[in-house]
Amino acid sequence: MRKMVVTEFMSLDGVMEEPRWTFKYWNDEIAKFKGEESSASDALLLGRVTYQGFAAAWPESKAEGADYFNSVRKYVVSKTLEEPLEWNNSTLIKENFAEEIIELTQRPREDITILRSGALVRSLLRGDLIDELRLMVHPVVLGGGKRLFEDGDGRQALELVDSKTFGTGVLYLTYRPPQG
Repeated sequence: MRKMVVTEFMSLDGVMEEPRWTFKYWNDEIAKFKGEESSASDALLLGRVTYQGFAAAWPESKAEGADYFNSVRKYVVSKTLEEPLEWNNSTLIKENFAEEIIELTQRPREDITILRSGALVRSLLRGDLIDELRLMVHPVVLGGGKRLFEDGDGRQALELVDSKTFGTGVLYLTYRPPQG
């Protein structure tokens, strides 16, 4: 069974919005690590806003990671987008998204990764549909912006199952919902 894995860049104060502020912490060590992480996933699950941003940026990009983003299967959760989706290998999930996502996890393939898409992540956490939450916490306080967790999201217990510190001070923390 495949895992539903969230991977996010975030600041110390929980901001995950438009991660250009992470660039100064990027180095070969992190690039190698993120490349290995991506290779363990053969699909992305994206919300509408993230999909539209990625679809505008990646198809013409020559940047590191462009081949992965352009070739990987993408599932897009949106009530407002219409098919056909223009970015290659993109499938729209418009209704019954929890059921569709459960069905996707039953297929014997690699992990499904969720990038950014905060509202989608919060919804999936409430529905117990996330297997791992991988956070790259950067040593910066931004003081404002969209956060992964917002006021009113409710309490959620998670277990730390792995951690790594990069030379730039970035912490990589892997959490799972408690079993049982």
